[in-house]
Amino acid sequence: MGWIATIILGGIAGWLASMVMNRDASMGILWNIIVGIVGGIIGSAIGNVTGFLTTDANWVMYLITAFVGAVVLLAIVNMIQRGRVR
Repeated sequence: MGWIATIILGGIAGWLASMVMNRDASMGILWNIIVGIVGGIIGSAIGNVTGFLTTDANWVMYLITAFVGAVVLLAIVNMIQRGRVR
C-alpha cells in the first residue's frame, strides 16, 4: 500500500480507536495518525501471525488490522498512564 493511503487509513484507524478508548479529547489529528500508523504495524504483525492478512488483502482488511493494533496500543498506553485499560 502507498504512503498516502497508509497515512489516511492510519489517521482513520487512530481516530476510531481513540473514540473507542475514550482518548479522543486528549489527542489531536497528528497523534491519531501516529497511533494509527503504529497500530497498523502492530495489527499487521497480529494479522500475519493469525493468517488474517493474506497477499490479496484489500484496504478494508488493512483498516481493520490498523484499528485493532491502535486499540491494543492505546490499551497499553492507558495501562501505563492510568493503571487501567479504560
